[in-house]
Amino acid sequence: MVTHHPRLLPVMWRISGGQDVVAGQWPWQASLMYQGLHVCGAVLINSRWLVSAAHCFLKKSHAPENYRVLLGSTQLFEHTQHTLEMPVSQIVMHPDFEKLHPFGSDIAMLQLLFPVNFTSYIIPACLPAPGLQLLNNASCWITGWGMLNEETPLPTPFHLQEAKVGLIENQFCNLVYGHRLSKNFSVYEEMLCVGDFSTGKAICHGDSGGPLVCDLLSSWVLVGLASWGLDCRHPTYPSIFTNVSYFSHWIDEIQKSRYAHGWFALRPLSLASRCPSSACALTSASLCVFLGLNFPFL
Repeated sequence: MVTHHPRLLPVMWRISGGQDVVAGQWPWQASLMYQGLHVCGAVLINSRWLVSAAHCFLKKSHAPENYRVLLGSTQLFEHTQHTLEMPVSQIVMHPDFEKLHPFGSDIAMLQLLFPVNFTSYIIPACLPAPGLQLLNNASCWITGWGMLNEETPLPTPFHLQEAKVGLIENQFCNLVYGHRLSKNFSVYEEMLCVGDFSTGKAICHGDSGGPLVCDLLSSWVLVGLASWGLDCRHPTYPSIFTNVSYFSHWIDEIQKSRYAHGWFALRPLSLASRCPSSACALTSASLCVFLGLNFPFL
């Protein structure tokens, strides 16, 4: 007996069921550009570092000079006084990416060649502490650029899209996906399951590496990075995100080891506060971390 399984794709282009974003609404959102073209989302986490999905760099050169990051933008290719395009100095893939299972450890870090000045349109995201437990009723949003559905590209001026989504238990997500996917694919503990069964709000090609943020104690916390899902013909199926909390220690270690002794020392920039909320604190690694749980790096 041969069972047909739908195509499983990295999410590289679209938010289904989204709406236009107000300028400055999600100031940590970035566009990762490869040879001048948008390929993935990314998230600013301090003045020199961003996080994205590791699979964004598959079948592409890893030479940093091929990449640039666009910050402070809601419309691709229409730069304003609020936007900033920055060169990349290095790319750090997680060493365990896809070693244990498909899309496992789907996370990468990008270091900018120069530090950015923070403005009301460019602010780092608040990171979760290791082991952060999320409530299923948390208010969460996804953002990204790309196609509106399988056949419809995002029209000019390529406005950043947003959509409210719900968190789904990984166990239930595996049950939902169980009859659709091969046994090689599962939702593991380093992943988050997200979706909206009623409206079909989901991610797809090109949103890879973009943020899933949740409102925790009136603070937007980066809890996930867009990773994978069914192809765009199945928007009611959940989307899978890399669980940022699972990789908090790795993010901290890379940021310290690769940057602590560079001559671009992290320093107070144009905003009095470098964190987006008073519920987040600046760590010794110059990362903003949500204070809802104890965090060992403070």
